[in-house]
Amino acid sequence: MERRSFLRGAVIGTSAAAFGGTLWQGAATAAPAQPGTGPYGALAAADANGILLPAGFTSRVIARSGQAVPGTSYTWHSAPDGGACFTDGSGWIYVSNSEINPSGGASAVKFSSTGAVTGAYRILSGTRTNCAGGKTPWNTWLSCEEVSLGYVYETDPWGVNAAVRRDAMGRFKHEAAAADPVRKVVYLTEDETNGCLYRFIPTTWGNLSAGTLQVLVAGTATSGSFSWANVPDPDGSPTVTRSQVSGAKTFNGGEGCHYANDTVWFTTKGDNRLWQLNLASSTYELAYDDSLVTGGSAPLTGVDNVTGSSSGDLFVAEDGGNMEICVITPDDVIAPFLRISGQSGSEITGPAFSPDGKRLYFSSQRGTSGSSSGGITYEVTGPFRA
Repeated sequence: MERRSFLRGAVIGTSAAAFGGTLWQGAATAAPAQPGTGPYGALAAADANGILLPAGFTSRVIARSGQAVPGTSYTWHSAPDGGACFTDGSGWIYVSNSEINPSGGASAVKFSSTGAVTGAYRILSGTRTNCAGGKTPWNTWLSCEEVSLGYVYETDPWGVNAAVRRDAMGRFKHEAAAADPVRKVVYLTEDETNGCLYRFIPTTWGNLSAGTLQVLVAGTATSGSFSWANVPDPDGSPTVTRSQVSGAKTFNGGEGCHYANDTVWFTTKGDNRLWQLNLASSTYELAYDDSLVTGGSAPLTGVDNVTGSSSGDLFVAEDGGNMEICVITPDDVIAPFLRISGQSGSEITGPAFSPDGKRLYFSSQRGTSGSSSGGITYEVTGPFRA
């Protein structure tokens, strides 16, 4: 089975020795890569916002929970979580979930072509514990409820159209969603200690009102082949969706999910792993496991939200750990890209790049206070790799 590089599809190893180990340890046919400073160099001292960044990068605060977004009268939500960016003419929009219960929901911030904030507003209300989600190819935001029998809500980043609950996508403890325009499906993670990985096949691509929910079926090993099976009752009652199909593979706390180039990457926080689903070959493998790191401390702990850049790099946010966003390159280097200091009681959420790839947005869910009311949303600008 070939193991493929991040987002580019280039072969880096073919040996079974690559499976069950860390991705950046490499395969038996290649020299092992080691954790280091990565493509952007070492982190400098903390800036005025308490963020350690490589040379050439700067940060600014976009919003704080309970306070008006600068330049607007809109009060930013508590516990900012999953997010994504959308093109808006010559500018863009960053949407962000609110992981609180009750209320939850999601908000948005609009930017001009120069990055100036031009507006902020609510796009989803009356929901619970909206954790992560995903962007669709038709420019809507899927906001996921991380509660038992939770729903997926399809929202309008512009706040013009009312949000719609998508019952056909199943009721379970939803975490993240990743759209695959090639196979015309949406992958869904489940934040349970014995959660599953799902895919939703819409009856009509671009319309999530009806379709088929399926669950990944595979063995108990950390690599192998997989298939998909229909979930008989997506409503999850009286039997939860993860228990309806014999042979459904379970994962320990599904978190972030990202699709690119015939590959699905998703994280599991219970065992601090990054998984790789190779869709062209219908195989899966363990891409990163901190318990198998050799030669020093693991550079990435508390895996959570994940996104990708145009260069083929993955950016993985930590829930706890050292409060870092780590970069994993296509040539198997893993290193901290940034670190937030003085906020050990928080977690990093919602990493997303602006459409031009020059700005990275993310939040510290609980900020310096360690409370959901202390969330801070940031922007980092600099020479990101093209």
